[in-house]
This record gives sequence, C-alpha cells and structure tokens, in this order.
Amino acid sequence: MTYPASTGGILPSAHAAPVPADERSAIIDLEAIRHNVRRLAAAASPAQLMAVVKADAYGHGAVPVARAALEAGASWLGVAHISEALALRAAGIDAPLLAWLHTPESNFGAAVAAGVDIGCSGWELDRIVAAAREQERPARIHLKVDTGLGRNGATLDAWDHLVGEAVEYQDEGLLRVVGVFSHLAVADEPERPETDEQLAAFREVLAIAGDAGVDPEVRHLANTPATLSRPDTHFDLVRVGLGIYGLSPFDGQTSAELGLRPAMTVRTVVAHCKDVPEGQGVSYGLNYRTPGPSTLGLIPLGYADGVPRVATGGPVRVDGVTYPVVGRIAMDQMVIDLGNRGVSGGGRSLLGAEAELFGDGADGGPTADDWARAAGTNNYEIVTRISSRVPRRVINETPAP
Repeated sequence: MTYPASTGGILPSAHAAPVPADERSAIIDLEAIRHNVRRLAAAASPAQLMAVVKADAYGHGAVPVARAALEAGASWLGVAHISEALALRAAGIDAPLLAWLHTPESNFGAAVAAGVDIGCSGWELDRIVAAAREQERPARIHLKVDTGLGRNGATLDAWDHLVGEAVEYQDEGLLRVVGVFSHLAVADEPERPETDEQLAAFREVLAIAGDAGVDPEVRHLANTPATLSRPDTHFDLVRVGLGIYGLSPFDGQTSAELGLRPAMTVRTVVAHCKDVPEGQGVSYGLNYRTPGPSTLGLIPLGYADGVPRVATGGPVRVDGVTYPVVGRIAMDQMVIDLGNRGVSGGGRSLLGAEAELFGDGADGGPTADDWARAAGTNNYEIVTRISSRVPRRVINETPAP
C-alpha cells in the first residue's frame, strides 16, 4: 500500500497533526492566466489567439494552463514538440493544436492520428506524407517560411518549391495546408526596422502561396510583443507565449503597465537563522563577508531548483522586507544577510518564515524581472527553468463567476 507523499508514507491517525505546507512551491494562479488571455485576445481581435504552452507552459504546467487559456477564449494551442502535443491530447484536450519543431525521429504518424497540426519547413514534407498514407488520414500542415530569424522555416529561395510540392500532395488528398507562418526576431524592440522587413517578406510569400492555390485557414506571424505593439502583424492568428504568463516582453514596461498579471509565485521557508561575527565569509569562494555582526538566513533553493547560479544579488522577500542574496548560489541553497537581529540574545528569529523569490510584484515584492536582471538573462528563462523539484501548486482552477 502507498500513502500520499505529504504524509511521508505514514498512515495518518485520527489525531495526526495537520499536514504542513510544502517546504518549497511554485504557486500557479490560473485566474491570472485567464485574465492575461482575455487581455491579449482583446488586443489581437479580430484575429484568433494561440496560447503557446511549450516547455510545460513555460514551467507553469501545460495541461492546467491549456485548459485555463481555452476557457478564457484562446482558439488554438501551440507547442514545440509532437511529444508535447500528444501529452495534451492524452489529457483529453481536443482544441486545434500545432507542433512545429521536429527531427527525423519525430513521431509524425502519431501526430496525424491524433489530429495534431504539423509545422513544415520543407524536409519534413515527405515524412508527413508517408505518415498520412500509413494512417489513411490527411495530415494537417502549416508551411513555415524563414523571413529573417534564421532558425527553422524554408528559405525564401526554396519557398516556391515547397509550396508546389505541398499543393501536389494536397491535390492527392494526402494533406491540407491549414496555415502559413513565420517567426519575428526583434518584435520586443519596436524601434528596429527588421520587423517591417520580415512583414514585407511574409506578405510576399503569402502572395506566392495564394497564386499556387494555397488557401490557408490561418496566417500567423505575431508573437507576444507584436500582438501588443504591431496590429499590422496580426493576420488571422497570433501566437502568444510569454504574455499569457503575465510577463512583459519589453524593457522599460512592466507587466502591470501592459495590463498583465504574473501567474507564478516561487516561495519557500527560511531553513536556518543564525548570528555571525563581522567578516564571516558566506558560501563557496567566500566572495561575501559580513560588514559587521549579522544574522544570516538560509534559503533552501538553489540551482538544482532552477535558480540561476550567477544571480547573486537576486531578491528574496521575508517578513515584508526584500533582501539580496549574498555569496554564491549553491546547488540546494543560498544565503541572505538579515542584518544584526541578535537572535542568540533573544532577537526574533525568522526560522520557518515564508521566503518569496518572485511573484506578481504586488506591494513592491520581487518579480521574475528582478531575478532576470540579477542573472543577466530574460524573464522567460527565470520561470521556465524552475525545476520539477519545486512542486507546482495550482490555485483558482475554477473560473471566477
């Protein structure tokens, strides 16, 4: 017999103490997800919205986020890998769903069988057609063109050939060209001219596809920043990732200024609290020494939990005060300097107090953006890298009335 992990494998008695809160957790607010989807859908209208839930919904949990996004008005879901799409189908999610990043080992047959739309940059076409023949079911594909990002997508020189082949297979009943799409490179920097250049190139390839007989259901180019700042890129569908998680894609504009609400809060509790003398070294390398008698707080999260090792100075809020991490972040833990609290002389210890790394920023609390600055990265990476060792706790599963 097995028992819930929260009981430590011990069968609780009638007089058992209450199960304590998680030692560490990432709290996912699905009502924030719904709010953000509604906000972005309004910005995109009349275009439809694809909620991008790749990478386990940027660390938030693909299945609950997908359901919340659909409840709030998303029409499509997007993922990188076919395996991610199949997991959503296995969870009973039957909304239109696109997967766009493949290798020769990708399971195109399973995608066709599950009604998953498949992004196609060119080399995949024959494999997709073979899968359609095997499944005796037409494949649904979105042709991708590289308009300037330099990743996947057919080159502009190869576009004519790809479209011609796809139309031939479509005429044979082996596939349906459902979409044509590309990916913007610098939409998060609105002043740069490359977005205009990519938009012009995309319009050209759409014209070529139309002349060849392609009549896609959806043309899609815009990501989160373009959804918010470039209505001329919306076409029939926008693909929104970062924004549905409540994070800003723009330097100099906060989530609140964009009408978005961060959906993830990462918290733990102070694991140790002790007084140390002036000059006490902290963590590996002893790169920090206390400037005077101090009280150190140990925070039981580290780079194995997804906290960037380089993010010394990242903020941790305890008892209403935000403290920077001092010394090097280790695999399982990091340290904050609480000042001279005199715990050993009867001062108040913060052992067991809640420690928040980031959340929605309300009341001046720390945010994923603060950690991104400390780590020299972006807010996408901060939320996505929070590891599975940090349990997810979903709140507001039922939509608000």
